[in-house]
Amino acid sequence: MSQTITNPFIVNGEIPDAYFCDRQEETTRLLEHIQNRRNVLLTSPRRMGKTGLIAHTFQKKEIQDVYYTFFVDILQTSSLRELTYAFGQQIFETLKPMSKKMTDLFLQTVRSISGALGFDPVTSMPTFNLSLGAIQNPEYTLEEIFRYINLADKPCLIAIDEFQQITRYGEKNIEALLRHHIQHSKNAIFIFAGSERHILDEMFNSYARPFYASTTPLSLEKIPQPTYSAFVNEHFREFGKEVKDEAIAYAYNLFGGNTYCIQRTFNQAFGKTPQGAICKLDDVLKAIDTILLELEHTYRLRLSMLTPSPKELLIAIAKEGAAEHLTSGAFIRKHHLSSTSSVQSAVKQLLAEDWITFHANDSGQRTYSLTDPFLTLWIRKYFG
Repeated sequence: MSQTITNPFIVNGEIPDAYFCDRQEETTRLLEHIQNRRNVLLTSPRRMGKTGLIAHTFQKKEIQDVYYTFFVDILQTSSLRELTYAFGQQIFETLKPMSKKMTDLFLQTVRSISGALGFDPVTSMPTFNLSLGAIQNPEYTLEEIFRYINLADKPCLIAIDEFQQITRYGEKNIEALLRHHIQHSKNAIFIFAGSERHILDEMFNSYARPFYASTTPLSLEKIPQPTYSAFVNEHFREFGKEVKDEAIAYAYNLFGGNTYCIQRTFNQAFGKTPQGAICKLDDVLKAIDTILLELEHTYRLRLSMLTPSPKELLIAIAKEGAAEHLTSGAFIRKHHLSSTSSVQSAVKQLLAEDWITFHANDSGQRTYSLTDPFLTLWIRKYFG
């Protein structure tokens, strides 16, 4: 494997088993749920590895031999039309190189858009080059897509990432509509994944909501530090390098076990460590500074889109790291915020736009933090 992989701390694309850190128990449980035809609700904080876990599980031979697998990310969708487009495109593009029979069946079954599909002039194969406007009746097209899934010659395993996004659509019946189709899908198993646990908990645990008691929950927590430390040490040694334990511990604790941030940090630090050399704490600090510099333009652009009140609250939460009692007089005075009402409004906006998240203790007290730990560090660096 080391002949084809130049950096074992992979942050993009498929991760080979040898470079996938832990998650053995979660993989086993997810496989068990799939093989027993249970729909799954997979939750974790942002960038804690749920997408990687799904991809890792989908690569397993016992999955590949039995199922068609589809991964549909709907984070950027804002309507039923966009959801239908993303769903149809993912199914079509996944199956096209795998099965001409299933591609032809798609064209025959999803007739409301099949006439708008294009053709590759070289291969004469159909291509999914529709515009959103080609989907004139999204409810009907969605019904056709589910009909197609039920006609597939293999069971379908469908993961929908950031599923809480459907609660933000303008249409009011989306949950009931999707629940109806999913409930009648006899040839599919669904994984609903998301990072906004407070929304997903309400969707799947409230008796009044359509998805109530329809899934088996699976939650991802941070990988234990000893496990991650062993992983980092092993792969530095594999490539003839070393890494100090204090460097690993620093990155792990700084990011609170956030899988993506630690992985990206060691991707950078590994790349800058020559063969035969030792990666020290100072090298990790330099790696983090480099990443923040790379992200600076994006962060400045994103912050420029916020109005003053939510921006000021975001900066205040970043400075705290983990912030409680946001509407208290003490918090407002400490961070020079304008008023309780403006903070309340800003909290709603920042939560809705996924700038911040929270966890609640047994008494319901919320602790807020930014969803992106790198953004937290960048704000602290540039805003004191």
